[in-house]
Amino acid sequence: MDLAMAVGNGLRKHLSAVQHEQLEMYLQRLLESRRRANLTALRDRQSIERRHFGESAALLDALERAGVVESPVIDIGTGAGIPGLPFKIARPDLDITLVESSARKTQFLEEMVRELRLSGVAVCQARAEDAAHDPAHRGAYTLALARAVAPLRILAELALPFLRFGGYLATPKGSGAEREVHEATNALAVCGGAVELVERLGVVGPGPPPTLVLVRKAAETPERYPRRAGIPRKRPL
Repeated sequence: MDLAMAVGNGLRKHLSAVQHEQLEMYLQRLLESRRRANLTALRDRQSIERRHFGESAALLDALERAGVVESPVIDIGTGAGIPGLPFKIARPDLDITLVESSARKTQFLEEMVRELRLSGVAVCQARAEDAAHDPAHRGAYTLALARAVAPLRILAELALPFLRFGGYLATPKGSGAEREVHEATNALAVCGGAVELVERLGVVGPGPPPTLVLVRKAAETPERYPRRAGIPRKRPL
């Protein structure tokens, strides 16, 4: 599987030569990070193309078909920039904020934004529990992305405060997606979320595809949420 297949097929759209060049540069930096900073657990080009780029492309495709891709977008716990940077490369019109608590990873993200010459991307070094109480971020976003951050009953508390009323949280999940949705019933009710869609993503290549869980912000999140850093994980709603 090559880069064009991993990304182009997933997006069902043509990417320009510049966009392919940006993705290739980003991929090479992720491969280099194995030696420099271990920013991704994936160790080979094919795995990065499928898991990082292919799954990001399939997620964007599903969200575009659902009609929920609109600025501003926040990527919570973005790590090395997945899926936020692939979204930005494929959709240069989007304004995206990348939230990551690790200083090492935020430095990498800032370097990538400069090297890829991306505009409309902000990098925020903070824990989600803290950033969600910042007036600059609370209730400020139309779409929140969160990949491999936390189970849904925890993620609801971390992510929904960032959204405007009527905005959406999009999170790819594994084989336990339906169970996570069931376990998150109380957390979603408390934080103002309603599940709108549970759908397998069309990812090219071997292995089981992730499942998109799409949650709409149906009511305002009470001001006390999220609770202070670490509490949502220790005592889920």
